Amino acid sequence: MAKKPWGGVFDGATDPRVEKFSESVSFDHRLYAHDILGSLAHARMLAVRGILTEAEVQQIVDGLETIGNEIAAGTFSFRTELEDVHMNIERALTERIGDVGRKLHTGRSRNDQVSTDFRLWIRDAIDRLDEKLVDLQRAFVSRTDRDADVILPGYTHMQRAQPVLANHYWLAYCEKIERDRSRLCDCRERVNQLPLGTAALAGTTIDIDRQQVAEELGFDGLVANSLDSSSDRDFAIEFCFVLTMVAEHLSTWAEEWILWSTSEFDFLTLPQAYCTGSSIMPQKINPDVLELIRGKTARVVGNLTSLLVLIKGLPLAYNRDLQEDKERVFDSTDTVEACVELAAAVVAGAELNRESIAARLDRGYLDATTLMEYLIGLGVPQRSAHEIIGQLVGKAMKQGVPLAALPLSDFQAAHSALDEKVFEVLGVRQALEAFVSYGSTAPQQVAQQVTLWKERLA
Repeated sequence: MAKKPWGGVFDGATDPRVEKFSESVSFDHRLYAHDILGSLAHARMLAVRGILTEAEVQQIVDGLETIGNEIAAGTFSFRTELEDVHMNIERALTERIGDVGRKLHTGRSRNDQVSTDFRLWIRDAIDRLDEKLVDLQRAFVSRTDRDADVILPGYTHMQRAQPVLANHYWLAYCEKIERDRSRLCDCRERVNQLPLGTAALAGTTIDIDRQQVAEELGFDGLVANSLDSSSDRDFAIEFCFVLTMVAEHLSTWAEEWILWSTSEFDFLTLPQAYCTGSSIMPQKINPDVLELIRGKTARVVGNLTSLLVLIKGLPLAYNRDLQEDKERVFDSTDTVEACVELAAAVVAGAELNRESIAARLDRGYLDATTLMEYLIGLGVPQRSAHEIIGQLVGKAMKQGVPLAALPLSDFQAAHSALDEKVFEVLGVRQALEAFVSYGSTAPQQVAQQVTLWKERLA
């Protein structure tokens, strides 16, 4: 049985079942590079404070760098009985350099050490995910040149509503992703506060310099309260919330494109490299990647829920329950990164079925709202205009024709202000070109937004 670093007060060995039950090295080994990074900064600080000699800190640096290289190469053996990645690295260091290795833990606890490593890992994950989200935005914007002239039916309640430019649709997802990126940026500020040196829960009597460690590790500031530091997992849960919002946005997009790729919609042809077939039906080209993105959102939501429940009843300060946080964060991170990466490829490779879209664009009376607003412009109150155009739509529906096919006499009978100029706003193209408000699907507005997005992502 391995001697435990906390075992001095114990008279007997740990039950092997407890060792198996309580170990975390099987998953927290992913923190090894960040654990070594934090320990290197801590050791250098101890040397500056005169707690370690320069020779001792060099032994520690050399030993930790060697261990890190071995882990990266896959030649390092993690031991379950040593519980976690932190104790595995520390024990390996001590076995190689002796008592000097035992000095490394001066002025810190595993509580603040774990929190520091986790924050460093999440900080890197945030930066990595942000880059992937930019790639997804670029994939949407890359479509704007080829799809600039395509008009789509916009939907509410899954019913055709008003016409929108395809580019307006692409930029809608750029906006959603931009808010996700903004949330990541805000989250990073709270993640990037150094807990190391707050020790177990009350701080330390050792004369350390936390600010030096923060500066070396690139932290923006110091966690100010040692009790808070030891118990805090807000930063991890906030990160998982942002991951969940990213997943939710991707799931919405995936659901739409699954529908669009059906024969019933026939709006979209998906790139076959991101589809699969059927084991029994030879004609099938299934949107499995989109379905999995939609499905994997469930596990990301579940991970966030697990973390919220995990902390709901924990008293100050540290409790071992918090060991359960990392698998949820790791899984959500891996899942969302994979989804974003594949989403960018699908967005870039799909093709709109222009002829199919255009052939059915006059269905659904997409120009009705524009006609209503035209009547408002002639001085008719909105509620009255709404009722008048609704009656005209009802007449056209009964005849099975678009509004533009009704004779002028029908419009004049509906309201005396309507004359032959009414046909200038009827039809999908003319209805779309009538938009003027900022943020609308007006062609000029959309073109300006496309230019801004291209400049932003250049």
